[in-house]
Amino acid sequence: MPFSRGKKPTTSKIPKLNNKGLENQLDGPQTKRSSSSPKGAPKKRTAFVDITNAHKIELSNPIKKKEPIKKVQKKTSVLGKNDANLRKQAEVSSEQESEELKNVESPVEKQEEPCSEPSLPKRLQAPQIPPEFDIDSEHVSDATHAPEYAKEIFDYLKNREEKFVLNDFMPDQPNLNSNMRAILVDWLVEVQENFELNHETLYLAVKITDHYLATSQTKREALQLIGSTAMLIASKFEERAPPCLDDFLYICDDAYKRSQLNAMEICILQALNFDINIPVPYRFLRRYAKCVNAGMDTLTLARFICELSLMEMQFVPVRASLLASACLLIALVTKDLGGWTPCLQFHSGYNVEDLLPVVRNLHQMLTGPPDSKLAIIRSKYAHKVFFEVALIPTVSLEKLEGFLK
Repeated sequence: MPFSRGKKPTTSKIPKLNNKGLENQLDGPQTKRSSSSPKGAPKKRTAFVDITNAHKIELSNPIKKKEPIKKVQKKTSVLGKNDANLRKQAEVSSEQESEELKNVESPVEKQEEPCSEPSLPKRLQAPQIPPEFDIDSEHVSDATHAPEYAKEIFDYLKNREEKFVLNDFMPDQPNLNSNMRAILVDWLVEVQENFELNHETLYLAVKITDHYLATSQTKREALQLIGSTAMLIASKFEERAPPCLDDFLYICDDAYKRSQLNAMEICILQALNFDINIPVPYRFLRRYAKCVNAGMDTLTLARFICELSLMEMQFVPVRASLLASACLLIALVTKDLGGWTPCLQFHSGYNVEDLLPVVRNLHQMLTGPPDSKLAIIRSKYAHKVFFEVALIPTVSLEKLEGFLK
């Protein structure tokens, strides 16, 4: 429809604020802040004149006004202007001809010097990885693997282990013992299976429980409350869709109230100073298995050994990366896939001598008589989904010692 002459269309190009369709198209950080005060708020006023806009403000002096200065224009003749213009054109043309002659006489172009980039400090430089130890270059096109930062990420996690080293805290717990803790871990494994949680969640829940028990004495009746709350915190940290609080109350058979679970969550977070990013063996295990291109069956066998170690109090002081390395070595020897390779030594930072005491303790745990009351882990890994690795005979100590020399 044509508009009448002299009138502008009433349609506005500015989107309305209450238009829901445009809310997702506008980014929050790009919207400009309005200079006007919000409704009901006092208007801002400046005490002094803004010096940046002083040229736009006319200052008047009531005493004396300055008279405008009239510019005196010099009268020049038309012939003089024409002569000056001709001289300028002649000078410009002569300069252009001289530059063209120079370009013809010297056709060699000047080479531009490459600009030298400033060197980064060592702490910001990427780690130098030999080609034979590079296990991340095959995932360069996959951003989810973060191949540029994978080595630095695991070096950072390995350095963080020093902050979370624990000692045997059971002597400081008069109401608890190692068997009670093993029962709790066995129950947490069952909770992880029922809720179909990630394995990282299980390992982190056990770590949170141990760190809390290392700082405060606990009664036997509150041990399950601590474990379920630790699993709730770990689920919030690791899971995309963690179970709700009512699910944990139900899994505890309504033995505790909602207020008790909330209060325990506050106590645990305060005891850990809200730092719950604790390195767990499962992450290192997956990383080190990649160094030898281990299959899923070999990795599952190492996971079975590592998960059994969660119930043993003797492995609480062992660092997560060292425990993962020892479990992987036993799995490799059991599957006749060799021993500790230079690539594993490069990425883990451990040699065979470092693994020797942990490997022997793990072998003693595997060959010991299993407790019939703590059978959740063994029954879990006896399933076909986990390649029935719990039914594989344990490798002999003599064969294992041959790879530890």
